[in-house]
Amino acid sequence: MEKNHKLATSTSPLLDNVEQYRWLVGRLIYLSFTRPDLAYSVHILSQFLGAPRHDNWNAAIRVIRYLKGCPSQGIILHSDCDLSLSGWCDSDWASCPLTRRSLSGWLVFLGHSPSSWKTKKQVIVSRSSTEAKYRFMVAVTCELKWLKGFHRSLGMHHPKVMSLFCDSQSALYIA
Repeated sequence: MEKNHKLATSTSPLLDNVEQYRWLVGRLIYLSFTRPDLAYSVHILSQFLGAPRHDNWNAAIRVIRYLKGCPSQGIILHSDCDLSLSGWCDSDWASCPLTRRSLSGWLVFLGHSPSSWKTKKQVIVSRSSTEAKYRFMVAVTCELKWLKGFHRSLGMHHPKVMSLFCDSQSALYIA
């Protein structure tokens, strides 16, 4: 899906067959459990389940074309895992054109394998990009701590320190 898309402000006609759109997006949601590269697109498409438009349908078909073009993508679990947890997060300040809320995402790795990922619209409207990124750094830190506790309950101990990566120097200084 393109950056700066205009799906939220689309004026194309409503779809006649709403159930077909819901069925397709439901399948994409199920598929996104093993394909973290679909998280953003599925997040955007699922916002229009109530009243989908033709532009939404075309965007969903574009995701299907992407899947057809790269069927071998997915999660690869490496057997030589060093049991280190690391997280990457990013936030797009005020990216929703209707609510001006920030869209954020994270990806957590166990060794070199993805373990957890999420794309979400933030609950609160942030006043700056630094605030938006800092809020999601807090969210991914909670996820890292939860995963470490979950792994500990399974008998897995993490000898290394957890790492968190963010592209905002000002958010890192605040943290």
